[in-house]
Amino acid sequence: QVQLVESGGGLVQPGGSLRLSCVISGGTFSAYDMGWYRQAPGSGREFVAAINWSGGSTTYYADSAKGRFTISRDNAKNTAYLQMNSLKPEDTAIYYCKASGPDYWGQGTQVTVSS
Repeated sequence: QVQLVESGGGLVQPGGSLRLSCVISGGTFSAYDMGWYRQAPGSGREFVAAINWSGGSTTYYADSAKGRFTISRDNAKNTAYLQMNSLKPEDTAIYYCKASGPDYWGQGTQVTVSS
């Protein structure tokens, strides 16, 4: 059974940084495209960033993440990362990790940006 576990969320001040991690077990990590999504209170889940399965050479970002967030993966550690810099209050949300092909979701990790 494939399982995804996110970690690294927390409370950070505006302008700060966080690094989210997503560890996958029970599957062949290198075969999955990996993505990060987020859901703010009262809003739907939205795409943040994605990275392809083949060596991680192709990445995609939502406009809100470009220039501030970086997605990466370490296939040897079965882990995907989301480095988030210059965080803003509007980045506050639950962040979810997704593996595609077929699709699996993690349980989410809370990110709160507040002074």
